[in-house]
Amino acid sequence: MIEIKDKKDCVGCTACAGICPKKCIQMQPDEEGFLYPVVDKSRCVECNACNMVCPIQSPVTEEEKQQKAYLVQHCDEKVRLDSSAGGAFSAIATVVLQRGGVVFGAAYDENFHVQHTYVEAVNELKRFRNSKYVQSDLGDSFCLVKDFLQKDRWVCFSGTPCQIEGLSRFLRKPYEKLVLVDVVCHGIPSPLIWNKYLEYQEQSFPNPDNIRFRDKFYGYKYSTMSIIQNGKNVYHAGSQLDPMLRAFFSDTCDRPSCYECSFKKRYRVSDFTIWDCFSVYDFDKKLDDDKGTTRVLCHSQKAASLMQEVMKYARCEEVSADKLVAGVKEMFESVPMNPKRTVFLVDAVKLSGKELFEKYYPVTNKVKVKTAIRKVLLVTGIYGTMKKCLNRVRGR
Repeated sequence: MIEIKDKKDCVGCTACAGICPKKCIQMQPDEEGFLYPVVDKSRCVECNACNMVCPIQSPVTEEEKQQKAYLVQHCDEKVRLDSSAGGAFSAIATVVLQRGGVVFGAAYDENFHVQHTYVEAVNELKRFRNSKYVQSDLGDSFCLVKDFLQKDRWVCFSGTPCQIEGLSRFLRKPYEKLVLVDVVCHGIPSPLIWNKYLEYQEQSFPNPDNIRFRDKFYGYKYSTMSIIQNGKNVYHAGSQLDPMLRAFFSDTCDRPSCYECSFKKRYRVSDFTIWDCFSVYDFDKKLDDDKGTTRVLCHSQKAASLMQEVMKYARCEEVSADKLVAGVKEMFESVPMNPKRTVFLVDAVKLSGKELFEKYYPVTNKVKVKTAIRKVLLVTGIYGTMKKCLNRVRGR
């Protein structure tokens, strides 16, 4: 049976729970808000299926393969604006939906909890647009994917690299009509901290229409956390001011497995790997319009073939795969654990959202000054130039 002795050895992908023939494994949250498998030992028959599909216990060996690489910008400017980057996933998903398929991704429920679900119409893809820096609840998504595939439906599934490898292990064989899309991942924050943030913002902005982690209020190069209420953008704050973004980028609330991630690699089991391209000017200055561009790395012939149809919906410029991945730290390196992580998450259980964030991420005069300076740089147009220089110094 599956036993989690060290929490860094579980990514919460649900493959073990989904494969169990006796359905005796349930995903339950721990004190930090992350889901882990809990086994009803009285019903377990020791078939070992759970261990065989675990992407940590039964890892996939990385194999070098030929890759194609693209810069992608969706042709529909509204889709591109609503997307975190260039809208590549919407274009890929549209191709699958046009073939009568279904598309899985992370979306909010009615209470802004992040969960995986599926859609069957192009106008529903908006649920998946924009990043959600929270570990999604996969529920029974893996089983649903298998059911659709067995009914000979096309299926597009997007997720973090660990979720994609978990699904691949769960399915145990390739499917011609399955399209796997992984997103280059910084780390996966705790749903507990997200709930504390919702509680914190509820005091000032009750019953919002939407909450956007990567809103392009100031443009693509300086995206903000935004809250939409009654159709208006009533709150927008960047990574130096918003407490949820500050917690995320300071690595105080990631899943333990994120600090020793086994899925940071170039050659992946997915068909597509997608991520931001802030430095698009290093590839093609004409594409640098501050509206968003996605890097797309194709790992399979299936992906390369689908890209020909993606071009109906997006501008796609083929580039060198080596250049596309060069200097992409998030693709190859795990995030460092913040020394305050343990006490932060312990306090998260005891404190209110307001108390928690004001204790660890107070809005000091220093924070206010840095925020004001950034806004001046944005208004004057200097910010983009400075960021380019900084990225080049960092080798990005």
